[in-house]
Amino acid sequence: MQETNEPGDEDPLLAWAAQGQSQAYSHGDALAVASPSLYQRDRLVVTGSADDLAILVPKVLAEVGPSYRTIGDADLIRDLAKRIPGVTLVDTFGWMETSRRPAVTPSSAGWLTTDDDRDIGKLLDAAWPSAKARPRVAGVRRWAGLRDCGGRLAAVAADAWSAPTVGFLSGAATHPQTRGRGHSVATCGFLLDQMLSEYGRVGLLVDGWNCGAIRLFRRLGLSYRPLASLRTR
Repeated sequence: MQETNEPGDEDPLLAWAAQGQSQAYSHGDALAVASPSLYQRDRLVVTGSADDLAILVPKVLAEVGPSYRTIGDADLIRDLAKRIPGVTLVDTFGWMETSRRPAVTPSSAGWLTTDDDRDIGKLLDAAWPSAKARPRVAGVRRWAGLRDCGGRLAAVAADAWSAPTVGFLSGAATHPQTRGRGHSVATCGFLLDQMLSEYGRVGLLVDGWNCGAIRLFRRLGLSYRPLASLRTR
């Protein structure tokens, strides 16, 4: 096992996990990036052949600790679950990404300020109580949102846990009483456009069962990559 400070940025998922500073490990053609408290979880993002990763991952986990979830392409992780003792498959989900700016229709979506934090919290409580992105949470940089004609905050999304070359979109939510009116498309479209101008690429994580969110982001030009994760038993 070798350590490297240059994990490379050809894979946007790895570049996001590296956050411009996290430690990377290699063995053969396998690469693993260990990132603590990334998106509120210790994560070990891996790529390469299953043969080399089956050797590398146990060594890295022995060094960084059992709190790290091993994440990678779904078929690869399923293979590793059979090869590595003491781990179990715990989740399947997806990485969505784009480097192409969306066709954004002009709307009233824009940047929110700290004065909006309370309204953001209320919307998330109503629409997505388990959302990891919250106002004033470490790693959450800024919020975009849209208010309806009555002044109620109708949709939000955050630039959070972004890396220098890969922005990360999180906290996308629409108030339950204003769904189906295009507010989330407008808000996420605005945020994507702004983030792509700064980072060049934008990604996000989405539950595999969340067909509505996947459709929304595909509509905005993001592609879907199936992922899975392992935890130490």
